[in-house]
Amino acid sequence: MRILHVITSLRTGGAEHLMVDLLPALRALGNDVELLVFDGTPTPFMQQLEEEGVTIRHLGLGGSPYHPKNIIGLCKYMRRYDVVHTHNTACQFFAPIAKMMTLGGAKLVTTEHNATNRRRGKSIFKLIDRWMYARYSRIICIAQQTYQNLTAHLGTNKNMTVIFNGVWVDSFLHAIKDVAKETEFVVSMIAGFRHQKDQDTLIRAMAQLPGNYSLQLVGDGPRRGELENLIAKLQLGDRVKLLGIRTDIPDILAHSDVVVLSSHWEGLSLSSIEGMASGRPFVASDVDGLREIVKGYGILFPHQDYRALASAIRQLCETPVEYRRVAERCQARAKQYDISLMAKKYNEVYQEICPNL
Repeated sequence: MRILHVITSLRTGGAEHLMVDLLPALRALGNDVELLVFDGTPTPFMQQLEEEGVTIRHLGLGGSPYHPKNIIGLCKYMRRYDVVHTHNTACQFFAPIAKMMTLGGAKLVTTEHNATNRRRGKSIFKLIDRWMYARYSRIICIAQQTYQNLTAHLGTNKNMTVIFNGVWVDSFLHAIKDVAKETEFVVSMIAGFRHQKDQDTLIRAMAQLPGNYSLQLVGDGPRRGELENLIAKLQLGDRVKLLGIRTDIPDILAHSDVVVLSSHWEGLSLSSIEGMASGRPFVASDVDGLREIVKGYGILFPHQDYRALASAIRQLCETPVEYRRVAERCQARAKQYDISLMAKKYNEVYQEICPNL
């Protein structure tokens, strides 16, 4: 089966990260899988995919993902593939238009990556979304909460299904640390520097912790300057480091003591699965998308409560028995989210909507 995945870019983010693991896994199942990006600016994710043998096509370098030229660019691909599978809002919206313009024969599939977003509170977007999602043969939600919220937003669950995100779990499995032997503690968060991820709460939590606690923030994005300003304001420059975009995430997690994700909202975060698989306790904000995977396994703290977050981190690092208990539960939970299971379920969706191929 010929399958084209479409995404705005491969700069940074959970959906972009997912492409690196999912597309090779789908190829291994016998599919001819390619990727189209609106912005073809070279990135580490792009290099990883090319090394795996995935063909990457692009519609240009830079520019707004919502520029109408991207609709024209999409048109020439709509009849070349059996399935066109979109990610991110601009791709989700433009693909149905391109199919209508070309009378394209490809079946449309999309993945909904977040439990919520800021446009859902506006009536005009509800009308646009109902038109857009109705053009898809299948809508894949990455978590149960994502499915429930989208169903409520659209007023229907037609053609919707839930397939949990996954990672190559074995790449992240590490022995659980004995923190009783530690005197310095490293906290890590892996997420793009944008509003949704709320690194601010974690940075403020660091100001509540003693000097033997340090923080490394892995990622990049439009809020980098704001985060740098907050770090300077709180005089944390010697304890909080911005590491940029990295491809050695398993090694970074192996050298961490606690992994945190302080987001305002999530879908089913790949970073959360990786963090839980790493043999380190995982601490997350008690919000949609994170609650579903973390509750009963890792530690949830009240949304934006940096004092509660600091307390949770300190209690874990200063209580070795609790540290090991939480780390073991997190690791067991992560093993339920291996990428191989996800790829098989995606493949089943493609076979269902294209039964004669």
